[in-house]
Amino acid sequence: MFLLSILAGFAASLTPLAAFAQASAPRAADQGDKTYKYAAYVGYSYTSLNQVNESRYGLEGVNASISRDFGKYFGVTLEGDDYTKSFKSGNPGNPKVSSVLLGPVLHANLYGKFDGFFHVLLGGEHTGGENQTPNISFAGGVGGGLEYHVTPHFSLRASGDDIAASFSLVNNSSELSNSPHKTWDSRGSIGVAYHF
Repeated sequence: MFLLSILAGFAASLTPLAAFAQASAPRAADQGDKTYKYAAYVGYSYTSLNQVNESRYGLEGVNASISRDFGKYFGVTLEGDDYTKSFKSGNPGNPKVSSVLLGPVLHANLYGKFDGFFHVLLGGEHTGGENQTPNISFAGGVGGGLEYHVTPHFSLRASGDDIAASFSLVNNSSELSNSPHKTWDSRGSIGVAYHF
């Protein structure tokens, strides 16, 4: 019984040391998990071209964004893109699409080095080369993607979204009030993000 009391007293005396060691020394997993407030992204992108009459193929271009995180799961993204080249020949005219969009983004770690995100974007879209009316339309939509962290600063990203805009059909007349028609264009992008 006396030996049991000594062992219990010895264990009790070590408890504060164990608690102090846990509070003062970071876990090995936490040492490499530095978080950054900003992320800059640039990548190849594709968009469908539903607002242009008789278009058979979408457009290729570049997509770029800058994001600012406000905590572990929430941020704001400013995104711009420019599509100038037809994916295949056969599109009428010389269509071009560009947009600037802004909105909130939710993100979380999915597994290991993989993160996922979901965003809602609003802004404007310009369709050029086809005499669309209006010249610039209000646009917005939702999307998301996956990110694989190669290093703490660099990651590979694949994303997609569906962006709505409202342009009148080509050859629409003023007698028809250039009636706008809402269109949804699917977009996809793959590229590199830099976190800082």
